[in-house]
Amino acid sequence: MIQQEEPHYQRRIATSQFTTNISITLVLFLMGLFGLILLHARVLSDYVKENIGFSIMIREGVKEAGILQLKKTLDGKYFVKSSEYIPRERAAEKLKADLGEDFIGFLGYNPLLPAIDLRIKAPYANTDSLVRIEKRLLAYPEVKEVFYQKSLVDAINSNIEKISLVLLAFSAILLFIAIVLINNTIRLAVYSKRFIIRSMQLVGATESFIRRPLLFRSIMHGCISALLALLMLMLLIYFAVEQIPELVELQNPVMLAVLVVFLFLLGAFISWISTWFAVRKYLRMRTDLLYT
Repeated sequence: MIQQEEPHYQRRIATSQFTTNISITLVLFLMGLFGLILLHARVLSDYVKENIGFSIMIREGVKEAGILQLKKTLDGKYFVKSSEYIPRERAAEKLKADLGEDFIGFLGYNPLLPAIDLRIKAPYANTDSLVRIEKRLLAYPEVKEVFYQKSLVDAINSNIEKISLVLLAFSAILLFIAIVLINNTIRLAVYSKRFIIRSMQLVGATESFIRRPLLFRSIMHGCISALLALLMLMLLIYFAVEQIPELVELQNPVMLAVLVVFLFLLGAFISWISTWFAVRKYLRMRTDLLYT
């Protein structure tokens, strides 16, 4: 009779472990998916900020060699992402294409000045920094005027700040839900082993001896679940890039590596701490309560 029940009991334990792994994997996948959204939102906000730039109008009479030297000087500044020299001829062609008519033929001359388009690094794309940068640019003798969209800068920074607060609050809520779900799943898994724990106690096993293999196994389950969740995320990224190739530009290997480490640590830690408390509960529970 006992031999007939043992395979059935082993199947129940295996099913419980499989269910636990799947549950933890799905929760970690959701956490990883939201982490990807946060990372891409950060990269996207930096991309938008770095497309905020200055149009530096050069004074009349400045030779091209002087303009190129100014461009080289600006490229070496800590706040500059990139720069592009736009001769007056190219500026005229662009304006002609935008207007749809030959304004040079109408006026008889090209009224446009040569310019340098400057792109600023994301950390300096805020109102205070841009005002200081504008003053520094106007200090160069070759520069006549500097233009940038002040209202657009304020609107972008305001919207990014609001979105960041919403995402931060939502991530905190999601993390709390993930911890609760994983904790409940592991408590149910440990519940199925409560009689094994009590049997080991009755034969004289110490609490640390009983707890150690269960904790080690829980960490392994957490790491396996994190690996499965990461594989699902990689497949999702692959299919997303297949559909939208522009997403490749938003990928940041360093940020993705941080996400990988975070998911492994989260899966291992929550599994470990949840198992520790669940095992502690059944180690100290009265025998009659094990049957309830």
